[in-house]
Amino acid sequence: MPFVYRLQKVLEFRIHKKDEQLIAVQRAQQAVYEAEENIRKNEEEIRTTKQNMRTADPMMYETYDRYLIHLWEKAEQLEAIRAEAQKKLDEEKALLVKLEQGVKVLEKHKEKNREAYIAEEKAAELKKYSELGITRFFRQNQDKIEEEAAILRQLKEIDGGK
Repeated sequence: MPFVYRLQKVLEFRIHKKDEQLIAVQRAQQAVYEAEENIRKNEEEIRTTKQNMRTADPMMYETYDRYLIHLWEKAEQLEAIRAEAQKKLDEEKALLVKLEQGVKVLEKHKEKNREAYIAEEKAAELKKYSELGITRFFRQNQDKIEEEAAILRQLKEIDGGK
């Protein structure tokens, strides 16, 4: 009879939840990457604006200043968004670790049960072979005794015939 783990459905459920959480972690990681990319683009925009300001007409300095202030405010907002996305990612990772631990516990339990099952099967098989060996030994002993009895009868017949 093959090994059947009694908590297999629970293990499969936990594995499914862990896989779902892994996808959530990947989404959160993607959100962090996107936020970092937006920050990088904003910083590039600030650099190009500063570069353009150096070659611009002095009459445009006030406009450039207002645009730079807008970009710096946007940078602060983008940094806040990135920090929030990083916080969400950390939470998702912590939950993933917790779910992975739950799966590992059940997998260890399953492995211990499988080993116990295999040990029981081996013990039963050894017992079966032991019983077969005892039966065979007993049968061989009986055959040997019968052969000796037959030889003794033949000897008695031979001796009795003289």
